[in-house]
Amino acid sequence: MVGPARPLFVLFGSSIVQMSYDVGGWGAILADIYSRRADILVRGYFGWNSRRAVNVLDQVFPKDAAVKPSLVIVYFGGNDSMGPHPSGLGPHVPLPEYVENMRKIASHLKSLSDSTRIIFLSCPPVNETLINGSSSGIFSEIIRTNELCQQYSEACIKLCQEMNVPFVDLFTACQRKDDWRNACFTDGIHFSAEGSKVVVEEILKVLREADWKPSLHWKSMPIEFSEDSPDDLVAADGKTTLNPSSWTYYREIQWD
Repeated sequence: MVGPARPLFVLFGSSIVQMSYDVGGWGAILADIYSRRADILVRGYFGWNSRRAVNVLDQVFPKDAAVKPSLVIVYFGGNDSMGPHPSGLGPHVPLPEYVENMRKIASHLKSLSDSTRIIFLSCPPVNETLINGSSSGIFSEIIRTNELCQQYSEACIKLCQEMNVPFVDLFTACQRKDDWRNACFTDGIHFSAEGSKVVVEEILKVLREADWKPSLHWKSMPIEFSEDSPDDLVAADGKTTLNPSSWTYYREIQWD
């Protein structure tokens, strides 16, 4: 570890989390937004479902850890929602089991500390045409439909409402964007740069509106080493310096 200590945010989920640090990915965007304010760690696992997540909860989030996360953003559901394979193999998890698995994840995270906050991301839609037309021959038949995605998304949201866990309704949020099927996804499933912007916008909205003390919205968090210094860049008047610690001019989007 290095200092000074910052609040720790953890992104926990399947490939949508693992790939979130790709160029333009939603995890990378959040890391930029929270630079000098919080450290963001990725615990993403390609192909995983909620069943596998439950099995490693104590390893990923040990209750005796010296440092507890301030925020955990959780995404599982896309792989769970895939249609069952006749062999019984594969990532499909029946809906009732999925709900109970997500309940276990939420309960475990809540037990870490009184100050650990949680946000669940619900299952987003998919581009069915692209998925069905891009079989590589490597996989057996993949059954992934928006009807199933919606069922798992709604079940996740219902659980969050029951357990008082803030959530992002990705199934609805993605579909607000024009031509969302092509704009939001690279392969019909995983987020493009445009889709990642939707994810970030919705997460920031939850953080902005949450009644958490201290607030975890980026604008409310202290900036590390933000004091003025004579070593900063010299202003046009030639007499003063300009403190760059909060500059955001380089960002494509000025996030709220």
